[in-house]
Amino acid sequence: MSDFKQSLDYLYGLQKFGIKFGLNCTENLLARVGNPHKKLRCIHIAGTNGKGSTAAILSRILVKHGLKVGLYTSPHLVRFTERFRINEEEVSPERILGVFEKIRATLDESQPPTFFEMVTAMAFLYFAEEEADFVIVETGMGGRLDATNVITPEACVITNIGFDHQEYLGATLSSIAREKAGIIKQGVPVITGALQPVAQGIMKTTCMNKSAPLFRFKSDFRVRRNSRGTFQYKGLGMNLPSLTLNLRGHHQMGNSALALAALEVLERKHLLLLRPDLIREALQEVRWPARLEVLQTNPTIILDGAHNPQGAESLRDALKEAFSYQKLHLVIGIMADKDIPGILRRLLPLAETAIFTKPQYARAANPDELRKMARPYIQKCYVIADPASAIQEAKTLAGPDDLICITGSLYFAGEVKQLFGEPAL
Repeated sequence: MSDFKQSLDYLYGLQKFGIKFGLNCTENLLARVGNPHKKLRCIHIAGTNGKGSTAAILSRILVKHGLKVGLYTSPHLVRFTERFRINEEEVSPERILGVFEKIRATLDESQPPTFFEMVTAMAFLYFAEEEADFVIVETGMGGRLDATNVITPEACVITNIGFDHQEYLGATLSSIAREKAGIIKQGVPVITGALQPVAQGIMKTTCMNKSAPLFRFKSDFRVRRNSRGTFQYKGLGMNLPSLTLNLRGHHQMGNSALALAALEVLERKHLLLLRPDLIREALQEVRWPARLEVLQTNPTIILDGAHNPQGAESLRDALKEAFSYQKLHLVIGIMADKDIPGILRRLLPLAETAIFTKPQYARAANPDELRKMARPYIQKCYVIADPASAIQEAKTLAGPDDLICITGSLYFAGEVKQLFGEPAL
């Protein structure tokens, strides 16, 4: 395990090289180990929100159909090994250490890769060695120049387009949409949940230029809520009238629709044969951490990694519709480079109290600044810099019928999960 720790230290040390956009380095890394990505059958997922949930739904359904399924996601919440899963089992530290060493042995240390380039190469080599039937690949950021964009997938999923990472992806919806649309490849079908006319226009134009079939949520496939918490999926050919999803929040029905449409596209390509009974079972079993995850009851404590206004909006709607409670108490830790007013404006009006805290992360926002920004929206707000003490204070304030929601960042969510007993290794 000390070898694994040293390897992690080396990988995290690559973060000092920051974020470098471009595919050359990743392509060179992969070429040196035999281009493993070219042996894989992939589904590529980009988008502002919902990538992880959509990936988890896809993975569960494919596994249920008896396939060997790789899943590559980021960031990890607690353990580095969370990024690499086969049939929903995290890779062991020893196994990923072996993959790391194979790639490191080929490096030119005078031209080191970034952290994400190295980790992405590790993922493709691991899944190729394990001979996965399908690999679900989530972009790290954007799409066009993201390290994962070296693949030619069987299908591209673009969940939605919203404002996040503007310093890298551009300040307008159209510039962000163009970056996400950069994963679209010649002739590869695209499934999208982007609803804004400008984003849809860019998707249509890109798909037309690349002769890529385009399937749009609410036009080519849709979901409808039934009574008693079930929903209906009307797809490209499949009609499933009564589905139950084991993820809270109505926005997850849209993520399910994207996953199901992508699977229908694969079926049209004769890559699998879908069974409605297995789809129903899979949707009832799917799990994805830190998305309206219940950590504790009496009082109920939920954790959600909402880290941009769109995510905060989905969280707000879910707090109104998916939970019943007397009073809401928020514990919030946000990264300083996020649209903090956009997040606070959506969540604070629902709450009785808000406690601002500071995750142990260099980019964390100053909680005193958060409290100043909160004043137009809430009267009872406090600063408790230590997250464990902030959560304890929320428990003290909450009655048995109240709800505590911990939110603001996926990095913060990982820290919280450790406080609630999730093992780091």
